[in-house]
Amino acid sequence: MKTNVIFLSIALLIFGLTAEAQRSIRIGYVDMNYILENVPEYQEAQAQLDNRVAQWKNEIEKRNKEIAQMRKTLDNERVLLTQELIEEREDEIKFVENEVLEYQQKRFGPNGDLMKQRSILVEPIQDQVFNAVQEIAEARQYDFVLDKSSDLVMLYANKRHDISDQILLSIKRSAKRTQVNSRADKEELKRDEALTLDQVNEREEREAEAQAQQSERERIIAERKATRDSIQAARKAEYEARRQKLLEDRQRRRDSILEARKKVKDSIN
Repeated sequence: MKTNVIFLSIALLIFGLTAEAQRSIRIGYVDMNYILENVPEYQEAQAQLDNRVAQWKNEIEKRNKEIAQMRKTLDNERVLLTQELIEEREDEIKFVENEVLEYQQKRFGPNGDLMKQRSILVEPIQDQVFNAVQEIAEARQYDFVLDKSSDLVMLYANKRHDISDQILLSIKRSAKRTQVNSRADKEELKRDEALTLDQVNEREEREAEAQAQQSERERIIAERKATRDSIQAARKAEYEARRQKLLEDRQRRRDSILEARKKVKDSIN
């Protein structure tokens, strides 16, 4: 499969070179894995699918443990059973094993639930990517746009031909178009879409830097507050200790006076 893709790509390039020798061939590429990793909707759906897969695997593991226990029990009781009962137990174990195999195929087979749900998961994102690729390729006059994460072997790829971030930006903007309702939001979206990718990156870097500075200020304020609270707590503890000592000293003096009076009274009597 990979060899066929390589031959097809080479044939396309040769055809382009011979058919349009007077014009340089423009080739861009995307990294589909990178794009999927940065689409929040895909990540959320992938997390849900991972949870389902974990449940399926746990169910299979549970059934396999049951089979192992059934075999262990049979081995322990074999000497006490007739041949007929042994065969019945073995048939029962085989039946359960077949059930587990069928369940594995249903969940993880070539046409199983995992493949179907993964296809359902990826297909909408792929459609968005393909639409964005077509739009950007036409706008920037690319002759070919390749997928770096596919079977195509790219021995070298200059980063300046990578339009993955441009595709992600286009997908995000398309999602925003379906969410804006007010006129102000539409005007803001219009201004946002007028920005180039470099301008968007610069804005995001400024926002990230501002957020980092804000986080640093909040950290410093929190540390100062913690220091003040610690000092106040120490002072309060010191005050309480002095107060407690004064109360104890006062009580001892009072007890001493009462004791002295009692002795005088006893001596008079």
